[in-house]
Amino acid sequence: MKLIEVTDHKRAREFIKLPLRIYKDFTSWIRPLDRDVEHVFHPETNKYFRHGECTRWILENDQGEIIGRVAAFINRKTANKDNDQPTGGMGFFECVNDQKAAFTLFDQCKNWLAERGMEAMDGPINFGERNEWWGLLVEGYEREPNYQMNYNPPYYVDFFETYGFKTYFEQYTFGRKVKDQLSPKLHEKAERISRNPNYRFTTLDRKKLDKFTEYFFTIYNKAWSSHKGVPALSMQQAKLVMKQLKPILDPDIMYFGFYEDEPVAFFICIPEVNQIFKHVDGKLDLVGKLKFLYHKWHKKNRKFTGIVFGIIPEHQGKGVEGAIILYARRVLGDLNDKYVDFEMNWIGDFNPKMIHMVEQVGVSRYKVHKTYRKLFDESKLFRRHSIMN
Repeated sequence: MKLIEVTDHKRAREFIKLPLRIYKDFTSWIRPLDRDVEHVFHPETNKYFRHGECTRWILENDQGEIIGRVAAFINRKTANKDNDQPTGGMGFFECVNDQKAAFTLFDQCKNWLAERGMEAMDGPINFGERNEWWGLLVEGYEREPNYQMNYNPPYYVDFFETYGFKTYFEQYTFGRKVKDQLSPKLHEKAERISRNPNYRFTTLDRKKLDKFTEYFFTIYNKAWSSHKGVPALSMQQAKLVMKQLKPILDPDIMYFGFYEDEPVAFFICIPEVNQIFKHVDGKLDLVGKLKFLYHKWHKKNRKFTGIVFGIIPEHQGKGVEGAIILYARRVLGDLNDKYVDFEMNWIGDFNPKMIHMVEQVGVSRYKVHKTYRKLFDESKLFRRHSIMN
């Protein structure tokens, strides 16, 4: 077997094309957009190069056939943060069902990271934000992956765990049918909130996007910034979030709650774009864009994704979470079932408070991913991700 660093366009194309062979019999797999994967590996499209470094390899067998790929990276801002040892990352792992090939790829990442002072590696993760390409799928293979979420064959689990990776944290993706009922207890509380004239709920108004950005900024910081490891959001960052969402924004699935006209809750969702991207075969060239528009115009997507849910502390536990779900059901019901299915962004097992909150609205666990950690010195004590307060 031969490891080859990806340094030119030819090797980059081989890196992108390998999954087509591995997943040819996996009917639930949706090919990621080629450009989304490529953008991770270039400084001009990935800001994480400003404080980190990254490289990637492909693996050939003795016949010259590509049988594996992997990337390794270091984020200098997080390598030592909340870790017992300097920790790098590995990801974008794909491999045929051959343990020797998989371990060759793992060893390459380990050695590259150790040469740069790392003492552990997390994987499979992303050289970027946690909401993209993060974690190994261990449950839910029958379900299609959401946009920029990892999907992998079941045999990868054995590769990671046999090599010595241990579970650092689990990631749960919850979902439900839009028309599913709330639990009787929460439904009663939600109805009580809905009848309270001091509360009101509304969808986002495109004409008042700046005002709703302010609501988002206020609620997010009151609901989330007190949690360990969750930094406060600046107004500039809040505006950037809304700007990034604008091309796919659907006001019918972005909900805000108010108490005496003060913003107290939001439920921010977007159309699940993988339901359209699955028709473009990884390419957003001219033909791909035409396919995207065709399927978008013909309303082929009946699924939406919750990206963030927030209720300020003073209104938590009162039924506001149920009331905002009830409001969403009524809005979508009036739109002739515009959407049928709903899934949330993953929630880590280190955040039991958030898990408890979403479970109250009648969701089921659809998928489980695991973020693994491999200590290079296995005599050292392994610690899982700390629990959020």
